[in-house]
Amino acid sequence: MAAGRRSPPGPCCPSRLAVPSVHQSLPEMDFERGIWAAARDGDEPRVLELLERRGEPSQPDLAGYTALHYASRNGHLGVCRLLLQRGARCDARTPGGATPLHRASYCGHLPIARLLLAHGADPLATDSDGRTSLHK
Repeated sequence: MAAGRRSPPGPCCPSRLAVPSVHQSLPEMDFERGIWAAARDGDEPRVLELLERRGEPSQPDLAGYTALHYASRNGHLGVCRLLLQRGARCDARTPGGATPLHRASYCGHLPIARLLLAHGADPLATDSDGRTSLHK
C-alpha cells in the first residue's frame, strides 16, 4: 500500500463470500452468558457478579455440568474457592457420573483436588465407568 493511502473501513475483501455467517443457538448463547463459561475461563469477577445476581452455584448447564466442573477441569483455583464458599456442591455429578474431583484429578490440578477434598469431596465416588478420581 502506498504511503498516505488508507484502507476503507470494513472487511479487507468486499466479497460477500469472504464474510462468514455466524450462527449460535440459544443454548450456546445461554452457556456463554452464564456462570459456566465464566468459570471455564477463570473469570472470577464475572463469576462473583453472576452469583450475586442469580445466586445458584450448583446449577447445571444443559449438558449437566456445573460451574465447579468447568473451573476444576481448567485449573481455576480462585473460582473453585469462590464457588465452594458460595455453596457449590463438591460432589455434583455429570450425566456420566463425574464429580469436580474427577475433573481436577484427570487434568492434574492437585491444588484444586486438595481444596475439593477439604470441602468434603468423596475420593471413592465412582463415575459411570466405575472409576474413582484416583483412577484418573
